Amino acid sequence: MPFNSADIGIDLGTASILVYVKGKGVVLKEPSVVAFDRDTNKIKAIGEEARLMLGRTPGNIVAVRPLRQGVISDYTVTEKMIKYFIQKALGKRTYRKPRISVCVPSGVTEVEKRAVEDAAYAAGAREVYIIEEPIAAAIGAGIDISRPCGNMIVDIGGGTADIAVISLGGSVVSTSIKIAGDDFDEAIVRFMRKKHNLLIGERTAEDVKMNIGTCYPLPEPETMEVRGRNLVTGLPKTIEVSSEEMEEALREPTANIVEAVHGVLEKTPPELAADVADRGIILTGGGALLRGLEELMEDKTGINTMTAEDPMTCVAIGTGRYVEFMAGDTSTVKE
Repeated sequence: MPFNSADIGIDLGTASILVYVKGKGVVLKEPSVVAFDRDTNKIKAIGEEARLMLGRTPGNIVAVRPLRQGVISDYTVTEKMIKYFIQKALGKRTYRKPRISVCVPSGVTEVEKRAVEDAAYAAGAREVYIIEEPIAAAIGAGIDISRPCGNMIVDIGGGTADIAVISLGGSVVSTSIKIAGDDFDEAIVRFMRKKHNLLIGERTAEDVKMNIGTCYPLPEPETMEVRGRNLVTGLPKTIEVSSEEMEEALREPTANIVEAVHGVLEKTPPELAADVADRGIILTGGGALLRGLEELMEDKTGINTMTAEDPMTCVAIGTGRYVEFMAGDTSTVKE
């Protein structure tokens, strides 16, 4: 396989898009946000630049996320976004169309898969492979998925959480729930409104989640100042929030993820369930960075839980390596 026909893996996430180029690793990681001018229909900014505009734009410019819950909700914008990221990743060296593998959540329909495929072809792909997220996450986490033993992957992204038990290169039991990082943010927004009468935006909620968010009691409670709009007076206000409150705010969405893991374990064949109990549960995806998730999962299932080395890039790396795996070159897949 000559290197000049680049193999690209795209982790098409609800929150961010990562691009993996064979031989170079993950070359690009940007938020999947597009800002465009409503009047002229021209794209103003893509990626990080557009994310800074979320919730801060004048009437004619809208910053949108074209992917909702892991699925394309705005086709034309997604196509332009993929095109932009592919060109940015490959630079000027696009004299041969690349082979692209794109990952999708495990529960998507054929129609949704087709939309991703068409968008990738329209963006200039020579061949397109569609791969399910948990399998990509497993390859990226360094698991040899071709062996006949069960591995459990819990991939928590921005829009979906994919849970699967993988053996012999495929998923035996899997489920995809539309509760993930975005829902953690929404839960924080709701909590602040209900408890403190404070209205905060998506970006502030994300900052709070990253700084003091936890879903398991911390040994030492932490606090942070949060700014928003007081719903009673209508004026800007700053209050101090503690990690204990965040644990309360995030209790429901994290409990739903644990419940889904429980559901998958219930459907797992006994031999594989024994493997999972032996080898543990592996967490990947940006949502896996939420503090206390390992402890919570371990507490509720009794199974040793660990987070992959670099949970954010696991899926992108696995997606890129999947093309090599498909081509029968499994030497790169085995760690």
